[in-house]
Amino acid sequence: MKDPIETERLLLRELLLSDVDGMFELDSNPNVQRFVGNKPVKEIEESVAMIKHIQGQYEAYGTGRWAVILKETNEFLGWSGIKFITTEINNHKDFYEIGYRFIEKHWGKGYATEAGIAFVNYAFDVIKAETLYAYADEGNKDSRKALEKLGFRYVNSFEYEGELEVWYELKNPNI
Repeated sequence: MKDPIETERLLLRELLLSDVDGMFELDSNPNVQRFVGNKPVKEIEESVAMIKHIQGQYEAYGTGRWAVILKETNEFLGWSGIKFITTEINNHKDFYEIGYRFIEKHWGKGYATEAGIAFVNYAFDVIKAETLYAYADEGNKDSRKALEKLGFRYVNSFEYEGELEVWYELKNPNI
């Protein structure tokens, strides 16, 4: 298990099976799933399976989505982190992608940006990624705004799984 990352308000750490209630709250909300093309989960076992899948990514690729915990209350807010993508998306394959998803009551509080800054630094300083990518549903203005706050640059729009998406990139300034 990798060492957690602390920011001013957040603790970022690998997902644990004990995060299952928070993951279920996140993934069962249709508003959270609106822009990601997933149907809300209906059974907590689906959230258990998702955590186990993500834990498998830690083992296979050394990285993946991490839990975002509010330090003040120890509350699970959602997840963020760097995922290694092995499938082809927008003519890219085998690349690092930043992502985030938060429980609805925690939207609009700057957590995506705060966690995102930490994970951009992690991607460039620890993983040594040359470029970090991100994509979002074209209509997800809040997600796009968060990416732009992190310094990501819009590259193009493309269709993925029947939806119009926007592609962003951020080059490692140290390489």
